[in-house]
Amino acid sequence: MSEETNPAPEERVGDEGQTPLEQFIFHQRRGLEEFGKAMESLLPPRFKEHTQAAGVEFATGFRVLIDAAIDEIKKASEMEDHDAQGEAEHEAQARANLSVDEDEESEGAGSASGKIRVELDD
Repeated sequence: MSEETNPAPEERVGDEGQTPLEQFIFHQRRGLEEFGKAMESLLPPRFKEHTQAAGVEFATGFRVLIDAAIDEIKKASEMEDHDAQGEAEHEAQARANLSVDEDEESEGAGSASGKIRVELDD
């Protein structure tokens, strides 16, 4: 059996200015391109057509899923805003009631300052 070896790779014009890593990446990319062409030639002609259609359907499915998630997030955000607004109105009403209660207490106690004294337990 005779052992066959590949001939030395041909030098590309412009390789002198590239680093060995850049040359490696260039050749790997070209190898992948050629491999892709070889695989494409093995497959039936309509395979590519059906593969592209499958990719479009796959992307459309994710688009629908993401749009639904966005809608749900918007709904939750609106509900949260509505709840926060309701809480703010409730707090404003409570403050108004407290203010009325303070006025009534200060009038009943004879205090003209309108201040409330609060004692905190530690």
